[in-house]
Amino acid sequence: MATPIGNLRDLSFRALDVLAAVEVVAAEDTRVTARLLSHYNLSKRLVALHEHNERRATETVVGFLEAGKSVALVSDAGTPAISDPGAQLVAEARRRGYPVVPVPGANAALCALSAAGVGGGPFLFYGFLPSRPKARREALTALRELNFPIVFYEAPHRIVDSVRAIGETLGESRRITLAKELTKVHEAFVEGAPQDIVAWLETDPARQRGEFVIIVHARAPGDELAATFDATSLLAALIDELPASRAAAVVAKLTGADRQALFTQATAMKRARK
Repeated sequence: MATPIGNLRDLSFRALDVLAAVEVVAAEDTRVTARLLSHYNLSKRLVALHEHNERRATETVVGFLEAGKSVALVSDAGTPAISDPGAQLVAEARRRGYPVVPVPGANAALCALSAAGVGGGPFLFYGFLPSRPKARREALTALRELNFPIVFYEAPHRIVDSVRAIGETLGESRRITLAKELTKVHEAFVEGAPQDIVAWLETDPARQRGEFVIIVHARAPGDELAATFDATSLLAALIDELPASRAAAVVAKLTGADRQALFTQATAMKRARK
């Protein structure tokens, strides 16, 4: 069952009916769900089901089902089992023959997409990028050839590093829409090149607080050649194999960019990757 991602009035009438009817609520964080229930004057038995106990909690919840009780599965915010715990429980309940009924509602990725103006057609929902720099670069490198919007979630303490890595790997020519604190008091949408988004975030540390959705736009028509020879992306690909000076020289020759500026950028990249 989906729960609000910020504004508590985004809980649907049907979701309220479900919460009133079930006997148990399996929640990612029982404290968060307790506040939601209290807001609507409901009291239910709460069971913690999160990423650290999902296997054990699944057996507990299945035990409730075997006893004939009805259970609502929720995450802290949005739709459970999508970049949140719950998939193991859903799979096990289905395997044992119990009906699994989705109760739709808020979803941060779709909420951000609907307000970003990136157009219809296909998109990729990726979720959270790896936290380690090398793994993050490898994950982004695998997405380089995709030419449709890519949607990421990101936490506040990694937002700057992730946007910077997107620019280095997917190219500074790819535009980004950054959605911050969706449906909350400080909701904000910012659009620009990766380096512009990084500058916006670093201008005020308060901008780095909250939960983020990053939408990487498809390349603009006719931008394929520019993407192929994007200086920052080429530099990011070469600095693991070459000294900073040599990588800068190669990229300057291919793109016409300033060699000294590239050397400074390459040096900073190497330092960040240590």
